[in-house]
Amino acid sequence: MLISDKKIEVRYAETDQMGIVYHANYLVWMELGRTQLVEDLGFKYADMEVEGILSPVIDIEISYKKPVLYGEMATIKTWIEEYDGIRITYGYEIYKENGELSVTSYSKHACVRKESFRPISIRKIFPDWHEAYEKAKKTE
Repeated sequence: MLISDKKIEVRYAETDQMGIVYHANYLVWMELGRTQLVEDLGFKYADMEVEGILSPVIDIEISYKKPVLYGEMATIKTWIEEYDGIRITYGYEIYKENGELSVTSYSKHACVRKESFRPISIRKIFPDWHEAYEKAKKTE
């Protein structure tokens, strides 16, 4: 199983009045983690979009454990929790600078055609992505 790491310097604009990262910003960080994982596998989301394929979120679960604060460095760990050739579930853990677990999360995605939003088979349309995802996903 491949686990990708992405470091984030917490910017003031990402926090609330208490200096705590605003909850919705963790979703943005998860996107950065997914993008890093895809790049670590040798691909780019932008290349998929050039082909007219999008990867929308179809489900998300997030659990907040400890707040990340302004001025800290956060680390996003991202992996492929499940993959079946059509749907992908990414797993995430976000850690505070001191190593404490801040967030656990999962996001489920499907790849769809941009013009119709009809799902596609990654296995058929992007066989190289399929092979990389199969090798990188979490094993039972």
